[in-house]
Amino acid sequence: MDLLLKRGREAMEAGNLQAAIEHFTALTDHAPHFAEGWNARATAYYLDGEFGPSIADIQRTLALNDHHFGALSGLGMMLEELGRDDDALEIYRAARAIHPHLPNVIEAIQRLERKTAGTEL
Repeated sequence: MDLLLKRGREAMEAGNLQAAIEHFTALTDHAPHFAEGWNARATAYYLDGEFGPSIADIQRTLALNDHHFGALSGLGMMLEELGRDDDALEIYRAARAIHPHLPNVIEAIQRLERKTAGTEL
């Protein structure tokens, strides 16, 4: 398990996203109850611009570990990039409830609160 995670992360850092996805897929096949394997593959998919598979893997991560603030943060980023600001704000707030000192989450919440202020009818 550790070797597949390590190889996947090394491939991702080297910019070889397809190799990273393959390593992480082998990891999730071998250890389907290991939340970090799903989250790592979600990250690789995200970096490869594949939001659909990334979101699916984040959902699996959160089903296994509903306190995975990294997965929540990643989901918030994707929702924001997709223009789903209200959903992103809700997800970022959930991440902050778990880990209240994540700078990127705090900044995202502040940014989205300013952006969405006054948009409700």
